[in-house]
Amino acid sequence: MGDFERNKDQVQAGIQAGASLVGRIAVIITDAIGSVVKEVGDFVTDAIEMREAARAARLDEATRSPEIELDDIGPDELYG
Repeated sequence: MGDFERNKDQVQAGIQAGASLVGRIAVIITDAIGSVVKEVGDFVTDAIEMREAARAARLDEATRSPEIELDDIGPDELYG
């Protein structure tokens, strides 16, 4: 095997190793982005559910309490 062929094989192996490394890093980054987006989405969902629960509690309190009239509660309190 000549010097040219050995050098070609080394360059080829180096390029293949580099491409494989870039591919693995891309998978890691893609998975990380997906995980972050999922966590943010879950957080927003929880916040929406807490807001709706608070709204329902205010409405329930207004309908059960004789001191509070439904007319005294603004639409922002009832509907967020």
